[in-house]
Amino acid sequence: MIEPGTESPSTFEDALKVASRLQPSLNKLMVIFQRTTEGSSLTTSQVSIMNQLRSRGPSRVSVIAQAELIRMPTASNALYQLEMRGLVERMRDETDRRGVLVALTPKGEEELDVVSHERSEALAQIMRWLPPEELEQAHTLADLVTHLANVYNPTAGYKIRP
Repeated sequence: MIEPGTESPSTFEDALKVASRLQPSLNKLMVIFQRTTEGSSLTTSQVSIMNQLRSRGPSRVSVIAQAELIRMPTASNALYQLEMRGLVERMRDETDRRGVLVALTPKGEEELDVVSHERSEALAQIMRWLPPEELEQAHTLADLVTHLANVYNPTAGYKIRP
C-alpha cells in the first residue's frame, strides 16, 4: 500500500483520470441518495458523526471535527443538536479531567441502527436497477470504497482549494 504523499506523478495522474470519470456520477448518486432519505430523522452529517462515535468510541470534539473535515464550531453545533435529542452525551475524560468526551447514548445507538437500515434500503432501491452481474461487481466496489474511506487521511498533506 502506498502512503499518502509518496505516490509518483503518474500514479496521481492515473487517479485523476479515474476521479474525473467518477466525480459527476458520484455527485448525481449522492443527490439521489440524499433526496430519497430527506425524510430521515438525521442529516447525513449527523449520521456520519454518530457512525464515527460508534466505531471510535467516546471522542473529543476536536477529534470529531478533524475526522469529519469540519471546523470545531460546526462540530460543536452538530453535537449540540444530537445532545438535545438525547442521542449523544458529554462526559469528563477520565484520563484528562480537563477534557470532555462525546459518546453515543443507548437511544443514539438505536436511532443510528434505524436510520442506517433506512438508508441501506434507500441505496438498495437505487441499486436494484443493476443486472445481477453488475450487482456482483458492486460487491467488489463496496470493498474498495470502504478501504478508501478507511485509509484516507485528511491531514496527510492533501490540499483542496479554499
